[in-house]
Amino acid sequence: MTDVTQIVLCKRPAGDVTADCFRQESVELAAPGDGQVLIRSRFLSLDPYMRPRMTELRSYTPPFELDKPLTGGSVGEVVESKNPRFAKGDTVIGMLNWATHTLHDGKGLRKIDPALAPLSAHLGVLGMPSFTAWYGIRHICKPKAGETVFVSAATGAVGQVAGQLAKLAGAKAVGCASDDDKCRWAVREAGYDACFNHKTEHDAGAVLDKLCPQGIDADFENVGGKIFHAVFERLNNFGRVAFCGAISEYQDTAPMAGPPKMFTIVQRRLTIQGFIVSDHVALMGEFVSEVGGLVRDGKLRSRETVVDGLAQAPAAFMGLLKGENFGKLVVKVA
Repeated sequence: MTDVTQIVLCKRPAGDVTADCFRQESVELAAPGDGQVLIRSRFLSLDPYMRPRMTELRSYTPPFELDKPLTGGSVGEVVESKNPRFAKGDTVIGMLNWATHTLHDGKGLRKIDPALAPLSAHLGVLGMPSFTAWYGIRHICKPKAGETVFVSAATGAVGQVAGQLAKLAGAKAVGCASDDDKCRWAVREAGYDACFNHKTEHDAGAVLDKLCPQGIDADFENVGGKIFHAVFERLNNFGRVAFCGAISEYQDTAPMAGPPKMFTIVQRRLTIQGFIVSDHVALMGEFVSEVGGLVRDGKLRSRETVVDGLAQAPAAFMGLLKGENFGKLVVKVA
């Protein structure tokens, strides 16, 4: 038996997520059975998509179950194994519980080399968020030299990579973030041409008119809501939108209306594509080769926020939904 600390969802939020939606508890896990592995968590990824999973609304992933541990992308170490694919001491990445240890059937787990990069990087710049940015830019936005690409949440785990990939393609990159320090980093370190603070600039349309005088050719959308409405109005003919997320709307108690004059989609021959990167896992090797090379050569930078201790995960997640993190948000479990 293994003593485990875990965090469960004990109440579904109505509006903003609050601390009483979570409960920390201690349990004992039995030894692995045939085909199972026991994994000690090292780092846990916190991501916006977890918020819709806290409700019972239909989504692309099943909702979290009440009184069961939440789950998330994690890096961990195999401490016991009865699965021929994994040995004690292997470092693995996959969906694990918000817990110090997870008993896992091995499905969806893959081994990683801990010597290649810091473990947390496999959840960020070498992981799902960066893969999401790469797919959205390369396969939907398809920026060309001289075009203008807008990226909302420009310094988040996904946005920070999306903007840099747009720049590497020769496009002008403009973004928004939730404070001035993030905007400065976006320009000075990530190479954005401009970035504005959407919490202090209340007229996004006026700012976009100034920063994108030739209009917007491609939008990598992470925020939704009023930011997207302003971008939508300024999309050029044949504009492309990679709709990755809408974090500004996740805690709304009633759906927000879409942009006015949807016939604009026809008039300007727009492409608006929602996507889930798990649909494109066959391209993971191509992504790792390209983006891994950019990171190795110093052509792609990233930021992360590391929170120490599993007990801090709920507060960190609530902060994520309010834009308090800088770059990729991970919890150092052990």
